[in-house]
Amino acid sequence: MLPGAAFRQRHTPGRHMITKPPIGVIRPDTCRELRAGHVSCAMRRQSIAFHMNTDPSSISIQPHGPAAISLNLRTTLAMAIACGIAIANIYYNQPMLGLMEASFPGATAITSLVPTATQLGYALGLILLIPLGDRFERRRLIFLQLAALGAALVALALAPNAWALVATSALVGVLSTVAQQIVPFAAELAEPHRRGATIGTVMSGLLCGILFARTLAGFVAAHYGWRAMFGLGPLLVFGALLLLATVLPKSAPKTRAPYSELLRSLTDLWREEPELRRATAVQAMMFASFSAFWTLLTLHLARDYQLGAEVAGLFGIIGAGGVLIAPIAGRFADRRGPYAVIGLSCVVMLVSWIVFACWGSIAGLIAGVILLDFGQQSALVSNQHVIYALRPEARNRMNTIFMGGMFLGAALGSAGATLAWQVAGWPAVCAISGGFVSVALLVHAAGARRLARAQRG
Repeated sequence: MLPGAAFRQRHTPGRHMITKPPIGVIRPDTCRELRAGHVSCAMRRQSIAFHMNTDPSSISIQPHGPAAISLNLRTTLAMAIACGIAIANIYYNQPMLGLMEASFPGATAITSLVPTATQLGYALGLILLIPLGDRFERRRLIFLQLAALGAALVALALAPNAWALVATSALVGVLSTVAQQIVPFAAELAEPHRRGATIGTVMSGLLCGILFARTLAGFVAAHYGWRAMFGLGPLLVFGALLLLATVLPKSAPKTRAPYSELLRSLTDLWREEPELRRATAVQAMMFASFSAFWTLLTLHLARDYQLGAEVAGLFGIIGAGGVLIAPIAGRFADRRGPYAVIGLSCVVMLVSWIVFACWGSIAGLIAGVILLDFGQQSALVSNQHVIYALRPEARNRMNTIFMGGMFLGAALGSAGATLAWQVAGWPAVCAISGGFVSVALLVHAAGARRLARAQRG
């Protein structure tokens, strides 16, 4: 294990990073007109836009400093929309699972692996693709990943058999991680005093994508079939690509470190940061519980309430409160500390599964999903609050580890809940999902006690 000093030495600008000015800052030798200082703000915007290959309206001129790109509302909203469209692709299959199983009779056991394969693919993409954002120009990387995602969705819509369905679902999961390329890019481009607001807006778009994906998929699948939804997906993705093409500037790579070294640094971070390990383990277990509910909701509604995919999709609208909960939880974490919020979130999620198990009605499902969403989103924001304060110079890779663990948990939740459903139905799903949350609460409590002892000592 590398000590902290050794890690920092390996990742200093002098060894592996290109020492360039921040994105959007124009060197004095970049443009003679800027160096001369005899041009209007409008001409300066045009010149900067030309060199940065972006829309002049997205440029702001600092009157007493260097000219810089400032994300205006149009650019921020475009990035939020693109995040929502990208992340939605890994959730379309959940309300449509029953219809997909019906399309391949005799292969139900294989088709039931689709949610798990998608989540595993997403976790793999987080580990293998997100570190590339430090190595390559992000604008081009985002465009290439979106284009590949659109092609993968076309292949998924045309899947001829159950195994092809599982394989293309995993590929869609890998490529949908483009959303996690956009979020750190927004943080990089934002002015420091507006960075929190910018990230909050982009994350709201991502949360909307997660929640409304099920509603859209349930509606489209109920009226036109599940293949129609995956046929609509590429249109949305290519629309997001065209939208971003009009507003995103180019970026400069931050390091020349080889890809293999970027991946090795993930191991160093994991070994050296106990709080990263704690936050990742807690969020993985909580997201396993969250994923278990959404994976089995459609089957639960069909078997126990004789309701279809469209009704399952409507539960996404109920969960939209998470978009409002995220900033509220963040402000509470700022005032009271993130650990208190995480502990409360675990308790709330545990209560949600007690409600699911004991209140056997649609009203019980509605009450439970509100509690479930509140706990999940509050814990997510608070755990991010913790990890982003650990190593500001390595936030992208810290996010890779955190999100990778989180979606591995989602895959575990989907697989475990599917097995529990096949063995003993909804009560078994409630039991295993409550178990996931209980593990999260125990890990969090142990970490909080360790931190308290360290602070006293």
